[in-house]
Amino acid sequence: MSLADRPAYPIRNRAPAPLSFAERAISVAAGLGLAAVGARPRPNMALSVLALAAGSYLAWRGATGRDPIKSVLVDDRSA
Repeated sequence: MSLADRPAYPIRNRAPAPLSFAERAISVAAGLGLAAVGARPRPNMALSVLALAAGSYLAWRGATGRDPIKSVLVDDRSA
């Protein structure tokens, strides 16, 4: 496939990359741990919100097995 044959916006046409079982398990464990740390009251509210958001994303990523960020960063199509 040449560069001219590729779609103009390939990111929109790509499905989220599937995750392996190990990636899913690590994401769920790390996400739940990070969300638990973020849920505790802390003096810096911004860091708590950031930890809660990142932990929630990781837990969702592991539970669903799809990662839209990985599909943008890794081009696994054969050229």
